[in-house]
Parts: sequence; structure tokens; C-alpha cells
Amino acid sequence: MASLTGKTAVVTGGGQGIGRACAEALAAAGARVAVLDLSLDAATASIARLANPSTHLALACNVADSQAVNASFKAIDDAFGRVDILVNNAGTGTGPNDGTAEMYERMAQRNAQLARGETPTVHVEQAVFMEDEGWRSVLAVNLDGAFYCARAALRLMARDGIAGSIINMASSAVQTGEGPLHYVTSKAALIGMTRALAREVASRGIRVNAVAPGPTDTPLMRSIPDEWITSLAKAVPLGRLARPEEIAASVLYLASADSSFITGSVLVNNGGACFF
Repeated sequence: MASLTGKTAVVTGGGQGIGRACAEALAAAGARVAVLDLSLDAATASIARLANPSTHLALACNVADSQAVNASFKAIDDAFGRVDILVNNAGTGTGPNDGTAEMYERMAQRNAQLARGETPTVHVEQAVFMEDEGWRSVLAVNLDGAFYCARAALRLMARDGIAGSIINMASSAVQTGEGPLHYVTSKAALIGMTRALAREVASRGIRVNAVAPGPTDTPLMRSIPDEWITSLAKAVPLGRLARPEEIAASVLYLASADSSFITGSVLVNNGGACFF
């Protein structure tokens, strides 16, 4: 793997799960890492796990707030003077009044009917229960937040003539359609943004790619019902959930010069759960 010594990497949602694993992988390759998270304590805890924590930066940031994003990137610029790599990992699968509770309740009812050998009469639905704020809250983080961070990073890369790398965290749910409606929609849009942005900034030598994980053992995954987690794991041909560090390995590859001719692509890391 090519060294990232002298590079600055920004990881959003880096306080836990895949984001924390990405911060660790990038730092191990030599990069200075800025970890952004809603929780400053979580971001600080991730930085504390890295070698020479004082050379890295922890920031509290709500990526759905463009002003907060701009302030965070200014702090990164003040501290490191450049941005070479952005990992748009911050994401959520639920929001207030988004119909998730109703969907899970109906899923349990339908599964119970099937277990009793009955013809199911319960419909597992989310859209009919989803209010505007629930829809917008997930898109605001997963899609708007990714754009705000990409824009801030691109402004610094363009200013300094840096042929950087942006990696967006998509999902295999885009291909299967399985998962909360707003989550799947946001990740599908993120892949579209990845491809359009890759064409737009290619003349600067900046690469934009996405990673599409399958079911991964993260705090976000553990927020869904256990029976759904078990079902997802059984559906993976390799027979298990991914580990965060396995997804981080894909991110590290796309961040490095080893992937220097790859842009506008989706690197699928899902244990064979589905094929793009």
C-alpha cells in the first residue's frame, strides 16, 4: 500500500464503527487525520487510539449544517494547511417521525404470522407512516452532509492544486432495495453524486469514488432488530457481517496512489451479498 505520509485526511462520522476504523487505517498509513463527529467525546476517543494523537485533530460537527462544516474545514486548514483525502462516512438510518418504529413492529407481526404457518396479512411499510421531518433528517445527513463536506474539501484542494481523493460511503442496499426507504434513497443519490462529481473534477486530477459495504457489524447495524441482523448475515454468501476494518481497507485503497486511475467507481465490499 502506498504511503500517505504528508497527507491530511478528513473522516466524518469518525467517532465509531466504520469511521473509526477508517481513521485508524489512514493514520497507520502515515496521514494526519481530522475526525469529525456529532460527539466531540467520540471523535476524541477515536483520535486517542491513533499513534501520536497530538498530530491529529478531533472536531464536533453536524455535517447536515453547512456552516458547521465550513467552520470545521477552516479549523482543519488552520491546523494542517491542506486537505488531501475526504472520507464521507457520516450517516444515519433513522430520524424523528420516520415510520421506523411502525415498520419494525409490523415486521415482527408478519414474522410471527409466518412462524405460526399463517398467510400473512400484515404489511411491512414505512412510507405511509413517514412524516416530512423523518424523510429530510436522513437525507440531510447522508446526502446534504456529504455534499457540504465534498464542497469544502474541493475548495481547499482546488486552491492548493491538490489531486486529492474523495471517498463516499454508499451501501449495497442501493442494489437490493433492502432497508429504510430514506436511507436507501440517500445512498442511491450519493452514488449519483459520486459519478457526476468525478467527471466534474477529473481535470484537476481529483478522484471521487464510493465504497458500498454490505451488512457490517457497527453501532448503526445494532440499532435494528436482532432478527433482521440475523437474516442479513445468513443472506451473505460468506456467512457473516463485515468487520469495520475490512471496509476501511477499501477506503484506504481508494485514498492511496494504488488506485490512481480509478474514479467515478463503486467498490463493492459485501461478502457477495449482491452484485453491482
